[in-house]
Amino acid sequence: MSEPFSVRITVRGYETDVQGHLNQSVYINYAEHARWSLLQAAGITQAGLLSKGVGPVALETTIRYQRELLAGDEVDVTCVFEWGGGKTFRIRQTIRKVDGTVSAELASVGGLLDLKERRMVADPTAYFKELAADPSLFGL
Repeated sequence: MSEPFSVRITVRGYETDVQGHLNQSVYINYAEHARWSLLQAAGITQAGLLSKGVGPVALETTIRYQRELLAGDEVDVTCVFEWGGGKTFRIRQTIRKVDGTVSAELASVGGLLDLKERRMVADPTAYFKELAADPSLFGL
């Protein structure tokens, strides 16, 4: 298996809480940034999604915090899509310091929403394959 898609982020001071730790909500922002970075790297834009009448939706996210992050820490945020053949897909993400220490693991369930019908599309993989210049980044 090839290395998962990854984006590097530096923890900024204003993202920390009173204890100096990265605020819990920012982990979600980092994960979202990595997901959109993956879409962009694969050639999928927001305009492209809208032109097909679909939009990504998050249905569930679980975060397992493992080690604190402080202002100035650099982290790599990975993003791996897992396809099950139905309306939803899973996304596994790891937030890891550059020294290899895992700070958090995220597991999400997502899908593509038909923006007109307001229902999940039956086969999200078909949309990703059609829209992506490089579907291999999604494991397709």
